[in-house]
Amino acid sequence: MELNLEGRTALVTGSTQGIGAAIALGLARAGARVGVNGRSRSRVEEAVAHLAVDDPRAQFVPVVADLATEEGTEQAVAALPDVDILVNNLGIFGAQPALEITDDEWRRYFEVNVLAAVRLTRAYLPGMKERGWGRIQYIASDSAVVIPAEMIHYGVSKTALLAVGRGFAKEAAGTGVTVNSVIAGPTHTGGVEDFVYELVDRELPWDEAQRVFMREHRPQSLLQRLIEPEEIANLVVYLSSDQASATTGGAVRVDGGYVDSILP
Repeated sequence: MELNLEGRTALVTGSTQGIGAAIALGLARAGARVGVNGRSRSRVEEAVAHLAVDDPRAQFVPVVADLATEEGTEQAVAALPDVDILVNNLGIFGAQPALEITDDEWRRYFEVNVLAAVRLTRAYLPGMKERGWGRIQYIASDSAVVIPAEMIHYGVSKTALLAVGRGFAKEAAGTGVTVNSVIAGPTHTGGVEDFVYELVDRELPWDEAQRVFMREHRPQSLLQRLIEPEEIANLVVYLSSDQASATTGGAVRVDGGYVDSILP
């Protein structure tokens, strides 16, 4: 199956590292011009340079903006006025006892993990509808379905994203624009390594720490290992393609069998 995105422009939020960077590279390798987003100009430029080494033919556009703010959304739209593929990857997470999560933390998680994606969807969906083609995706998490006791504020924000995706899919009905959520399972990134070591012995070597984490904190994973970012990116690239034209309004899983359900 050839996934050809030549002539398409994509924006991947929070894409200077981890899953976002892998998605940006995957879309670029398929031929799309890709906006790489982060809050710091130096981090964005460093990420673009690193991604260009992986594929010198790829086209990347630096998009320096704090998308957790309305001003940041305006800056992103100024950098990329017309976007065909919007991948809302930006998100924050962290462990915190449920009864110690303050109102300010709840608001911060909602602003970053939910409202940032809603604002960009409002900005770009009208143009996609007018052109009769578009792809919008929200990178959710298994935590949206299996709320983790150690970070319920994160889980709730990702549950909200599933509803946001389904709702905007209805708004885009019959226009040639598809809107989907991607339920990503426990994934191997630098941030997740830090998170793992918050929950297991920091003296353990990484391979052993990962196994302990999966066994003690994510035992329902059928994959029994952390997912690599490129594996998430593969699904996102497919959903961004013409071949995925009949998939919309869905919550598509790339979770290593973590969610114990035969339905999404």
